[in-house]
Amino acid sequence: MTAAAPDIRQLLADAAARLPGVEGRHEAELLLLHVLERERSWLFAHATDPVEPAHAAAFEALLDQRVAGAPVAYLLGRRGFWTLDLEVSPATLIPRPETELLVELALARLPADSPLRIADLGTGSGAIALALASERPQARVIATDLSEAALAVAARNAQRHARGNVSVRQGAWYAPLAGERFDLIATNPPYIASDDPHLVQGDLRFEPATALASGLDGLDDIRLIIAGAAAHLLPGGWLLIEHGWDQGEAIRALLRHAGFQSVATERDLEQRDRVSLGCLAA
Repeated sequence: MTAAAPDIRQLLADAAARLPGVEGRHEAELLLLHVLERERSWLFAHATDPVEPAHAAAFEALLDQRVAGAPVAYLLGRRGFWTLDLEVSPATLIPRPETELLVELALARLPADSPLRIADLGTGSGAIALALASERPQARVIATDLSEAALAVAARNAQRHARGNVSVRQGAWYAPLAGERFDLIATNPPYIASDDPHLVQGDLRFEPATALASGLDGLDDIRLIIAGAAAHLLPGGWLLIEHGWDQGEAIRALLRHAGFQSVATERDLEQRDRVSLGCLAA
């Protein structure tokens, strides 16, 4: 006799038992809904529905990858950021909620309804560029990245969200911006020390190393960004940099040495240094 197909409730219970942490049940739901192409609200009315063998097999394959440590965002191929649902891939960093602080601080320095010019350096999935472009539709946002694969993801996200005021360019930091100046430059660059043990733990194991680590103190790329900023900012323009919790003091010193004014470091919701910024003298 053929065994009865498991129902949704049983499948989720078994999966949650295999996933570590308090998020196990939620992650199992996300993976199953992804396979079934359903919304979460659908689960409550269909808990006892049987799951077709093909769907159960596809769910099991995703579950095995998650148990092995693969990030849920990569398994789903998307991650929410700001007000946007973004495509992500192993070629891009996974957008994180703490980066929304960078967006908030940038918006506070970008007047609405003005034809501003903004650059997002190392854009990855395009999260920062698209968030700023969605809130400042008259602004022109240039998103750069060295990775061709990452830029392809960013371009698809821009197209999906109909953000015609965003364009992508390939190259390292300012290389694609020769001769151009901006009202604001924002960046979430690599800032982890190359020997940091966290690079071989958790989700970081699966994310692109070149977008995470930057020299022995994690500041190699940030030094390049700060040193080149004055040549690409308009007078009174702002540079905003996301960084690690213990790097604020060093980055403020770099900004001041480069001639920036109104230098400050802002903290995230966990009261850790997260974004340092400075204004180019008018």
